[in-house]
Amino acid sequence: MIVLGIVLLIIGFIAKIAILWTIGIIVLVIGVVLFALGAAGREIGGRRHWF
Repeated sequence: MIVLGIVLLIIGFIAKIAILWTIGIIVLVIGVVLFALGAAGREIGGRRHWF
């Protein structure tokens, strides 16, 4: 999700599409939160890994 967020940010910035920029930020934040919780050893939704 982190990579997808970064890609959406780049595409939104280059193409000047604000909705891609916004979605990219949201996806990036969700990816970082899931990564941080997974790295802390917490299960999320009953799953230890999200890949």
